[in-house]
Amino acid sequence: MKATRLATAGLTAALLGALAAVAPASAAPDATPDSTATCVTDPATPKRQFRAMWIASVTNIDWPSKASWTAPDQVAKQKAEYLGWLDLAQRLNHNAVVVQVRPTADAFWPSPHEPWSEYLTGVRGRDPGWDPLAFLVEESHKRNLEFHAWMNPYRVSMPAPGGAGADISMLAPDHPVRQHPDWVFAYPPAGVAGSRLYYNPGLPEVREFVQTAMMDAVEQYDIDGLHFDDYFYPYPSGTWQVPDDATFAAYNRGFTDRADWRRDNINLLIREMNSKIKAAKPWVKFGVSPFGIWRNKSADPAGSDTTGSQSYDIISADTRKWIKEEWIDYVVPQLYWYIGQYPAADYARLVPWWAEQVRGTKVQLYIGQADYKSGDPAYGSYWMNPNELSDHLTLNRAYPEVLGNVHFSAVQVRANRLGATDSYAAEHYSRPALAPAMPQLPSRPLLSPVITTAQRQADGVRLSWLQPADGRGPLGTATSYAIYRFDGADRAEQCDFADAAHLVGTVRGTDGPVQSWLDGTAAADGRYTYYVTALDRSWNEGPPSPPRTIR
Repeated sequence: MKATRLATAGLTAALLGALAAVAPASAAPDATPDSTATCVTDPATPKRQFRAMWIASVTNIDWPSKASWTAPDQVAKQKAEYLGWLDLAQRLNHNAVVVQVRPTADAFWPSPHEPWSEYLTGVRGRDPGWDPLAFLVEESHKRNLEFHAWMNPYRVSMPAPGGAGADISMLAPDHPVRQHPDWVFAYPPAGVAGSRLYYNPGLPEVREFVQTAMMDAVEQYDIDGLHFDDYFYPYPSGTWQVPDDATFAAYNRGFTDRADWRRDNINLLIREMNSKIKAAKPWVKFGVSPFGIWRNKSADPAGSDTTGSQSYDIISADTRKWIKEEWIDYVVPQLYWYIGQYPAADYARLVPWWAEQVRGTKVQLYIGQADYKSGDPAYGSYWMNPNELSDHLTLNRAYPEVLGNVHFSAVQVRANRLGATDSYAAEHYSRPALAPAMPQLPSRPLLSPVITTAQRQADGVRLSWLQPADGRGPLGTATSYAIYRFDGADRAEQCDFADAAHLVGTVRGTDGPVQSWLDGTAAADGRYTYYVTALDRSWNEGPPSPPRTIR
């Protein structure tokens, strides 16, 4: 929701009245908080950093739980579980969630194109009786968390016995594949362990259909981002080949090399999806989380100093091209390896490689972190180090292109094995952070808010403010607000806003002329000076308000 705009006639009175309540010796800093390029900052408390966890729904990894299927009130149980994940995100000072809402060519919303997901009720195609996606977005925004809708473009089923496997008759009765069985292939072949169905990326009508199905969520819901994982063409299984001979013969578009053709099929998906998103809602971000190795240096001089599997070759994902062409807004390589002498894929070698790829582009780089490996002896001794993940985030600081992290997955973050979550949260997420702004997204100037009251209560300090002329004329609309707190009554300087040392919280804007926020961490006898800034939905920040001191 957006803060209600003040009528022009009342703007002057509101401004004058609020300014009169501020100590006359104080004034706002001259520059906007982001005009701080020359300031010395604390790398442990960055002002801007994307922080999120993946909340996976496929096979009920994170949410909703299978236990919710048989709860006396299934809907209430699933809502409560999701709010628990948001509580965790807030405790860790995250500013986004990445939630899987289309795991297997199905939907967590009443889609006109695809059936209800089996992971909501345990039955493929069964109506859960509510709109989960609407709830997910609304509740995330109440916490001022970005909501990124995570979708898998081409996976249709999971292996039997839990999933439909390669059996089309096991799909939901209204599944599009029942009407178009020629749209899919089984890989590995039916009858082989692990076989499942995939939409055929080489068919133009399939590419158009999956884009339409996913765009329905973009058009109908107030999501902040659309997010793909790393499943495009299926990962190889044994010596089985993807069965697309007939498709290549019919739709090769002049390609003679099938590997190049497959990559171009995925390139078309990415480029077209980005164009459709931006045409519908230019502010919605588009991001991909690819396998962590594009190509090895031994295969391509532009590749990384690694020897592991190459996504360019095995799943036809030319992620480097997507970055260079700026077809995506952000990339989250899954760097699920430790720091150390591991020639196949050393975290310390891959971070600088990915940093180099985004350098000079508009694409932002966040790193996918393997919380699921931490404290699990099955992954080796390095992962038995409680500080391994924290060391990853420390290493990231050496590369300014790294603008955040996404943790896989929520249940592993909550597990906190070896205290690893506590460790990296204390060392790296001790303060709130604003999500990085994206200059390629729409923006307009924001006015500074005006703090009207600061009242001490039993549970903290309650601030109230007005957002003058919100969204009027050439001005932008405030989606949320950042609150800064300083000890004492001294005037804040420009560089005091350069990192998050004084950032105490953010809050979503609400309908109505007056906005408010409770500082529950304020000491009962503390003397503080507060500033508030306005943020648009892309996290562009306006100038700080005049200060307000409470004694």
